[in-house]
Amino acid sequence: MLSKDIGIDLGTANVSIHVKGKGVVLDEPSVVAIESDSKRVLAVGEEAHRMVGRTPGNIVAIRPLKDGVIADFEITEIMLKQFIDRVGGRNWYSRPRILICAPTNITSVEQKAIREAAERSGAREVFLEEEPKAAAIGAGMDIFQPSGNMVVDIGGGTTDVAVLSMGDVVTASSIKVAGDKFDAEIMKYIKSKYKLLIGERTSEEIKMRIGTVYPGGRSESMDIRGRDMVTGLPITVTIRSEEVQEALSDSVSLIVQAAKSVLERTPPELSADIIDRGVIVTGGGALLDGLDTLLAEELKVPVLIAEDPMLCVVKGTGIMLDNLDKVSAKKLF
Repeated sequence: MLSKDIGIDLGTANVSIHVKGKGVVLDEPSVVAIESDSKRVLAVGEEAHRMVGRTPGNIVAIRPLKDGVIADFEITEIMLKQFIDRVGGRNWYSRPRILICAPTNITSVEQKAIREAAERSGAREVFLEEEPKAAAIGAGMDIFQPSGNMVVDIGGGTTDVAVLSMGDVVTASSIKVAGDKFDAEIMKYIKSKYKLLIGERTSEEIKMRIGTVYPGGRSESMDIRGRDMVTGLPITVTIRSEEVQEALSDSVSLIVQAAKSVLERTPPELSADIIDRGVIVTGGGALLDGLDTLLAEELKVPVLIAEDPMLCVVKGTGIMLDNLDKVSAKKLF
């Protein structure tokens, strides 16, 4: 067979690509750097991400996806083309079949935008699949049995919560609170408490290095540098894990509420299965310290973090690609 089957996790923060027969071959930030006057693309992915917040006026680093959907169609298409070319997905004699994951509650217009961007970046056929389904499969859950499986997928732009059974979503919820929102909350907190302006990258580093969401969890500190809003000069302050927990408490409570609302709408037989099997947390947000403990306490069910949570969705697309003929028999979305 000449053409390749490609699975893409088109994430707000990262794009991951699985090529059939090769596994996960690309995992890079969803960032494109362009020259603002000529609209010439300078860098895509990791190289562009290094430019975020550090470019002169004529160069802008754009994140073309927002809240799990396409915010800039043209730039998304350029980014997809570059990534697909990088993994050798397109060539002069064949075009790949592509399976892309999307949040559960996207509109038909947003679905069309994703499908069109994939088609214009060189796909022969495009399939759309729901993110939590791919995440559950990638985390090793057998969702095709008549029993309940619950997954909480916390990405960059959206958190998808779903209960799955018989290979399909039974109840689901998708909220626009995830990694990016956490970063924004940390920036806001530091601005109001210390009158200090910091960038996205510093905020993300704080979250990863000393962040916690469970009261009494991690207890670490970190020196951060930024611009003093009063003097306009660069200064250094020390921030502690407890402060990060305080900054993130509102956002995390929204994720807990979304998980509770999904459980409340789940049929009792499937709820009983979830008590036995537990809830699996996937996505980059799963790595946030104390999140599993907090969810277990609030939901009163066991909560487990998937192995390699950031790649669960793209690994799931890989497993689906192996069964693409069955998948394409039922039209996705």
